[in-house]
Order: sequence, then C-alpha cells, then structure tokens
Amino acid sequence: MPKIAAIIVAAGRGTRLGGEVAKQYRKIAGRAVLGHTLTAIADQSDIARIVVVIHPDDDPYYRDVIAALPMAVMERLAPPVPGGATRQLSVMAGLESLASEEQAPAFVLVHDAARPFVSRDLVGRAVAAGIAHAAAVPGVKIADTIKRVDENGTICETPDRDLLRRVQTPQAFAFAPLLVAHRRAVDAGLTGFTDDGTLAEWAGHSVHIFDGEAGNMKITSGEDIVEAERRLTPSTTLISRAGIGYDVHAFGPGDHIWIGGLRLPHDQGVIAHSDGDVALHALTDAVFGAMADGDIGSHFPPSDPRWRGAASDQFLAHAVKRLRARGGQLDHLDLTIICEAPKIGPHRDAMRARIAAIVDVPISSVSVKATTSEQLGFTGRREGIAAQAVASVRLPEGT
Repeated sequence: MPKIAAIIVAAGRGTRLGGEVAKQYRKIAGRAVLGHTLTAIADQSDIARIVVVIHPDDDPYYRDVIAALPMAVMERLAPPVPGGATRQLSVMAGLESLASEEQAPAFVLVHDAARPFVSRDLVGRAVAAGIAHAAAVPGVKIADTIKRVDENGTICETPDRDLLRRVQTPQAFAFAPLLVAHRRAVDAGLTGFTDDGTLAEWAGHSVHIFDGEAGNMKITSGEDIVEAERRLTPSTTLISRAGIGYDVHAFGPGDHIWIGGLRLPHDQGVIAHSDGDVALHALTDAVFGAMADGDIGSHFPPSDPRWRGAASDQFLAHAVKRLRARGGQLDHLDLTIICEAPKIGPHRDAMRARIAAIVDVPISSVSVKATTSEQLGFTGRREGIAAQAVASVRLPEGT
C-alpha cells in the first residue's frame, strides 16, 4: 500500500453558524466537532499521516481537542499547520507541509473538519478511488428537481438531475499532481476554489466521482448542530471496564517523598524523572489501562525534559480528562502502597481526599490501603517503594 496522508481543513471561522467559537470546535455530545472528525478519519488504518490546518488564533482550542484523542490517532498526527485566507490556500499550506517531510505521501485525502459523520467505509472507498483514478470526489445523487435561473429569477433551464451530484469530502488525489495544480492556481492569481475537485478540473485533470453518503453532512447551521447532537448523543449502554497499574521507585538521597499527592518527610528520597509519586503513577496507568490508551510512559515519556521533576497530579488529571472526553465515567480507584516506611496509615484520609480532588470524584470513590512485604524483597530491605492500583470505569460501547 502506498503512503496515504489526510489533510483536515479546520482553518475556517464558521461565520454562517455564528457564536464565539468556530464550528469545528463547538462541542457536540461533550466533544468538539474536530475531535469526532479526526477519530473518524483515523479509523481507516491506511491513513499513515494526518495534517490539520488551523487558524492561528485557534491554537488553544486545537490543543484541547488533541488532548482528548486516543493514542492511535495522536501517533499519526503531524504538528498543526497555519491556514491561509481562503480554503484553497489552507489546503495548499497542508500540501506544502507534507511535501517538506522526509517522505511525501503518494496520495492525499482532503476532508472538511465540519464533516464528523464520515464513515470508515467512505474513507476506504475514497482511498481506493484516489489510487485508481488519481483524482476522485464523493457525490450524492440529487433528489429534488433543480432549476437554473437568470439574474431576474426567471427559470432558464431544468438540468437532468440524474446527471447532477452534491459533492462531499473526503476527496482523494495523487499527491504530486494536486500540489502542482495548487501552485499553478496561486501563480495564476486564483485563490478562491471551494473544493479540490474543482481546482483539479481547472488544472486539466479528469476527476472521477464515486458514491458519497447522505449521512456525511457538513455542519454549517444551527439546525445542523441540533441534528448532530441527536445523532452523536450516546444512547448506548455504558460498559464497565477495569485497568491495573503498577509502579516502583528506588530510594535515594533526600529528606522527603511524594506519595498519593502528598509530600511526606522521610530519611530518603526517590530516584525518578518526575516527582516519583508511585501512587499517582500506578493510578494513572490504571486509568489508561481501562481505556486501552497506552501507558504513562507513552503519554509523558521520560526522555522529554518537560517532565523532569514534574508534579504527578497532572498525569492522573490528564488520564481522567481523556476518559471523560470519550464519554466515560470514573467509578472507583483502589490503591495499595507497598513499603516498610514511611508509615501510610496516618496520612490515608488525606491521600484519599487529595486523589479525589485531582480526579473530581467523591472521596467515597477512592480507596487507599498500605501493606509491607514482610521484610522480603527490595521493599522489605527498604530499598524502594511500590504501588499497585485498579481503576473501575464505564465507557460507551464501541469506544
């Protein structure tokens, strides 16, 4: 399979919809439209690289969107690209970004961020059509009779609706010819093409049309938002899932340790990249495990200097934020700390309260226990500290 990339056009301002936030960042069923769209596109495993073109002012909104994406999407996501003054210029910016990578794709899909209902089947058929024809766009047959009118509103033609299609995205192209066509259009002073199929036609390419989907709606109005809410609001049963986390750190020089979000005096410290809070690390991995969403090392790699000495409460908060962004609920956290010292009992309730505050659940949903290893192993020799945790969550079926 040749390398295939996708460009998601998310630089528009959504003036037709109104509101302070552009339509691609409007929340539907608790999640931004762009988040739904990215997840849908990434569901097609043939897509190796995804470039999102955004308005420069929207970077904070974009960061919120990607913070809630599954790791399977994040792994294929390129850095965002600033868009241009028109849709055409935004697509060209995405193409130029892909062209600058070490290996440019052979084919590219261009998709509107405001089409969150694109199906895996449609994306797969777009890929196949692009490979077969080098330029292909999805279209839906017209059900209504269409009239062409003059400037006075007088009907002057009734086109044969069997020959008409409503064009959608994703549109699929051989990468190099589309990039050349975009450059030619800009050189000719043309920047207003509203879709890439039309630009490809202008450049002299034969554009194939394949069947689109009536459900692949583009959100452009308040009525569309209402319909999208209806379609995306989960009516599915929440499925119970559990995750297990485990962490260990060796003791080293120091006069305190962080455990359960608390700073406890101790005659040693821990050797760690972050603050070394084994309790919060185990809880974080338990939440990630319940979601099948990687582990703490994949989200916060120790090779990244940003996390040197970092407070571990942000790791746990991030994991729970991702859970809730997927429509999930955190039901219970059960933590066991294994060490000879320091004594955990006097701090148990404070730890429960601190953890409950980090994840925003009642303290009754947090259990903290402690045990020793009966002087066996590295914890028994007071060489380090360990923790294991279980997270009980509920997620919508199929997520």
